[in-house]
Amino acid sequence: MKPAPRVLITGATGFIGTQLVQWLSDRQPGWHLVATDVRPSPAVAEMADRFERLDVRDQSALCALLQEERIDTLVHLASIVVPPPGMGRDTQYEIDVVGTRCVLEAAVMAGVEQIVATTSGAAYGYHADNPEWLSESDPLRGNDSFAYSAHKRLVEELLAEYRQQQPQLRQLVLRPGTVLGATASNQITNLFEQRCIIGVAGCLSPFVFIWDQDLVQIIARGVEQRRAGIYNVAGDGALTMAQLAARLGKPYLPLPAWFIRGALSVLKPLGLNQYGPEQVKFISYRPVLDNRRLKAEFGYVPQYTSEQAFDAYLAARESRQEVA
Repeated sequence: MKPAPRVLITGATGFIGTQLVQWLSDRQPGWHLVATDVRPSPAVAEMADRFERLDVRDQSALCALLQEERIDTLVHLASIVVPPPGMGRDTQYEIDVVGTRCVLEAAVMAGVEQIVATTSGAAYGYHADNPEWLSESDPLRGNDSFAYSAHKRLVEELLAEYRQQQPQLRQLVLRPGTVLGATASNQITNLFEQRCIIGVAGCLSPFVFIWDQDLVQIIARGVEQRRAGIYNVAGDGALTMAQLAARLGKPYLPLPAWFIRGALSVLKPLGLNQYGPEQVKFISYRPVLDNRRLKAEFGYVPQYTSEQAFDAYLAARESRQEVA
């Protein structure tokens, strides 16, 4: 019998991190669980065996903590998904890319056996010539014009470098699609709050979704089974912008790409919109993830399809609105 895992989670007070800590503390009471984040959370601190405020860029502090707690599995969730007002791209790069290098180096120095890293389907990039369904063997072409997409590509390049140079550090790399849950709030869900769902004329813009509890269970299984490999993480199927609008009960307005690009190039400098003209690619050419390897090789079939995840998100959203 292998000893129970000793797990450290970065980004433990984030959307997925909090749920992962709760899942593991509820269902794996024998595991030793250390949670870290720059943001405090009394709830996470109570559920974990230890909570430390820690910046992933502080490599020496992280290495010391890994050694002190004899950590064998590191789950790296710390990332900037929606940057707060005033956070520039350089800071996002420091946290996402430099922070990941510090995490990897600290893990190697401390003798960690496994790292579970969540990147994103955004690492494939938003391109007109993307395959209809992207598999794990397709090239990673995260767009330089999108900080999040470009940084996820660079993080994947770092992970590939460490797989070659430090093979003793087993890697499980997960590339989720858009994560939805009862309390999800991100760049994509912001689109659903508009009075009218705007699309790009001539583009179906299909979305793939993964339910938050599915992602949590995939991470937990990966740790428990000490898995390695690279897997797209998405529910079956996809929904186009027009289908999303219909489910929301809102009008769908497909506009020419040139018109949207021009409008955003005017509105963003005036402070009337947070998105610039590069957003046209973000909506037009969605990376649609093939999940066959997740099901066939990893052995996990998501509980919710993309359609069911969206419907569950809508039901939770409507319940919150009724309470309010």
